[in-house]
Amino acid sequence: MPHPRMYSDDDPHLDGVRRVCLALPEAVEVEAWGWPSFRAGAKGKMFAIYDNHGEAGYALTFKADPAERAALMEDKRFFEPWYWGARGWLALDLVSTEPDWAEVAELAETSYRQVALTRQLKALEA
Repeated sequence: MPHPRMYSDDDPHLDGVRRVCLALPEAVEVEAWGWPSFRAGAKGKMFAIYDNHGEAGYALTFKADPAERAALMEDKRFFEPWYWGARGWLALDLVSTEPDWAEVAELAETSYRQVALTRQLKALEA
């Protein structure tokens, strides 16, 4: 039984997250657990999720660069999401302040680079 859809296409900042994530080579959007997730290819690994964390609100959940994780956690906009946090992922609050889309694109690309195939990385560099 599929999970019920947990979002609406007019949710705050969803269009921006889609624009950033789907700009990456072969990136696709797949609904997972009722939320939009973004993967490196149709059968590729997930690199981002747009979801709602209750009181924390809408967020971009992404696979953080291990070398940058501690520094990101010093910024109050970032938090460890339930379940994903224990696996090295972080979430960026998209609601409390207007997102810096260049920063969101950088975070999405960093996450993408950790799961993308060699050909996708070559396309990214081209």
